[in-house]
Amino acid sequence: MAAKDRERFSTATRLRLLGEQTAARVYRSQNRRQARRSRLTGRAAFLALVVCSLVVALAYPMRQYVSQRDEIADQERLAQEAEKHTEELRDEKARLQDDVYIQRLAREHLHYVRPGETSYTVIDPDAAKERSGGAKGTDRPWHSNLWDGVDGADRN
Repeated sequence: MAAKDRERFSTATRLRLLGEQTAARVYRSQNRRQARRSRLTGRAAFLALVVCSLVVALAYPMRQYVSQRDEIADQERLAQEAEKHTEELRDEKARLQDDVYIQRLAREHLHYVRPGETSYTVIDPDAAKERSGGAKGTDRPWHSNLWDGVDGADRN
């Protein structure tokens, strides 16, 4: 019976020692984690503070930089358009020095004819009806008809 007590005692002792060892390991690992957490938390907080400071310090200048780059791009586009328009005007100026071109413009836009030529104007009957407006203008005051004529001239 002494052998059984010894085995039981030794097993109980072993379990107790194993439990104490496990508890000690858990306690040490928790202490290490807390120590690591406290060190990392301080470093992380400082790093986060530095990053936030950099973001705040650089946010406005970066926004200004981006908006100025956009504005520069817009101004360059406008300068190119103005240069293109200037070239078109120079071409038009050069064409206006030509008498044949001036005569063609006078014929097209002012309906000029040379002496001895006969000018004809073809009137579309449907367009004439639309222009005259039929009886719709007779029941309105004269100033309304006048303004409609001015508006119609602007559209044509």
